[in-house]
Amino acid sequence: QVQLVESGGGAVQAGGSLRLSCAASGRTFDIYTMGWFRQAPGKEREFVATIMWNGVNTYYTDSVKGRFTISRDNAKNTVYLQMNSLRPEDSAVYYCGRKLLAYGPATTRLADFGSWGQGTQVTVSS
Repeated sequence: QVQLVESGGGAVQAGGSLRLSCAASGRTFDIYTMGWFRQAPGKEREFVATIMWNGVNTYYTDSVKGRFTISRDNAKNTVYLQMNSLRPEDSAVYYCGRKLLAYGPATTRLADFGSWGQGTQVTVSS
């Protein structure tokens, strides 16, 4: 059973930056697509970004394109989310998830991910 631990959240002003990290346990990190999702109060968890197991293909929700960058370091079993030009609407708890099936195509569907971490809070003030 993989364990995911997110870190790097915090409180920033609009226009600021944060870098989230998600460290995974185990030895099979490099065969799984990883994703970042977020959940604001009273809202459903939504897709933010995903990076394929090979690190080549990345996908983003439209609202973060050009501002957020997902990356991974398979040697460190870690996936990152660099968030720039933050907006108040980016405020949420950010969760890291691992695709349920190894290899395969990329996906942005919440149901295709599991092994969620505890989340890290991001608060952006105007």
